[in-house]
Amino acid sequence: MFEPQTVNLTIYQGSSFKKSWQITDEDSANPIDLTGYTARMQIRGKLKDIDPIVDLTTENGGITIEVAAETTTLSIYISATDTAAIEVAKGVYDLELIDTSADVYRLMEGIVTVSKEVTR
Repeated sequence: MFEPQTVNLTIYQGSSFKKSWQITDEDSANPIDLTGYTARMQIRGKLKDIDPIVDLTTENGGITIEVAAETTTLSIYISATDTAAIEVAKGVYDLELIDTSADVYRLMEGIVTVSKEVTR
């Protein structure tokens, strides 16, 4: 259903991180109806690391999916407190969608760069 897109992210340590995307059909550019979908995203320092540095889901409020008549928007949010706790300079992530049948689709993936905070 989805071809994963590579989207690299830059997080500014100690600042709130907000990012949103319009979810559209790549052929027609029409919004994709994600009613009933959930989503999850994890950031890890390295792919093989057991524990994630950041764990966002629709259940914990780190990801929201808004479906409207004209648009479908997926947004992620990491609080300033949580970005301040990120100790790595680079990491990896992916973001997955789960449909109402529990099928999982990777929507995007990439590298996370953390710009270290000077003012604390």
